[in-house]
Amino acid sequence: ISAADPALGQIPQNQFGILGLILGCGTERQKKQLLQSVLEGWRIGNAGPERGTKNTLELKARITKDADGHVINGQKFYSTGALFAHWVAVKALNEEGRQVLAFVRRGTPGLRIVDDWSGFGQRTTASGTILLNDVRVESELVLDNWRINESPNIQGAVSQLIQAAIDAGIAREAVADAIAFVRERARPWIDANVERASDDLYVIADIGKLQIELHAAEALLRKAGQVLDQVSAAPITAESAARASIAVAEAKVLTTEISLLASEKLFELAGSRATLAEFNLDRHWRNARVHTLHDPVRWKYHAVGAYHLNGTLPARHSWI
Repeated sequence: ISAADPALGQIPQNQFGILGLILGCGTERQKKQLLQSVLEGWRIGNAGPERGTKNTLELKARITKDADGHVINGQKFYSTGALFAHWVAVKALNEEGRQVLAFVRRGTPGLRIVDDWSGFGQRTTASGTILLNDVRVESELVLDNWRINESPNIQGAVSQLIQAAIDAGIAREAVADAIAFVRERARPWIDANVERASDDLYVIADIGKLQIELHAAEALLRKAGQVLDQVSAAPITAESAARASIAVAEAKVLTTEISLLASEKLFELAGSRATLAEFNLDRHWRNARVHTLHDPVRWKYHAVGAYHLNGTLPARHSWI
């Protein structure tokens, strides 16, 4: 899906992640209602991150309880998929300062979804602003999201696996477009003394390197998925959850690097003509550059090194 359009790959990423939260901390009644709605075709959009906070975990949005249920006030950003959703899953702090996840129906009074995402990549994820002004939500639709970290889980690893798959999709299509352009449109460099750009020894070597690194990233991505299957097949412990997170972190390092490398190398190998707007090849780099900023891959190196060298278990949150 992400090879065709990584924005389409990113939109359901939040839905899959939120489904994991429902399964991990929802009551049986909440699971029945929310999961049934998804089976009936309802889509879930994200309303978690905010701007102007100390870090991505800090929340200013608040939810208060009254005789008729709950009321939410706040402002969100990076609200991927909310514009296309039936449920908007809103993270907020309750009166006790604990994080909860409230499911707000689209069209609820006081809920405003603003289509103002202006990033130069991932342009159709609609990851813009959500305004919440005295938005009412039923008590049965408020999940104690804070409970998710009371026990070991693979919530973060599952979320990260999908993020890595999006980058792998970008890389796969960038490599494919580089090969097609070199074969069909590019001119050989004068010093190569060959008839076709595809016969240039340096171009051949670079394409080979890209394919090897792409296949390595895809192999680690596949291995990480297998590890998640293995870990989830048994009661999850702190050690098995860490094993899952590290397997995904290793894959995400390579998918990040190959998506950026392939989308940039495409132009070097294809030549100046490839920069013409009619080909829209810059979309690969724009998408890769924007999406790989989701969380810093430099911390993946640290997590992997600390785990293998010192046995340090990675942090437990949605970014590892």
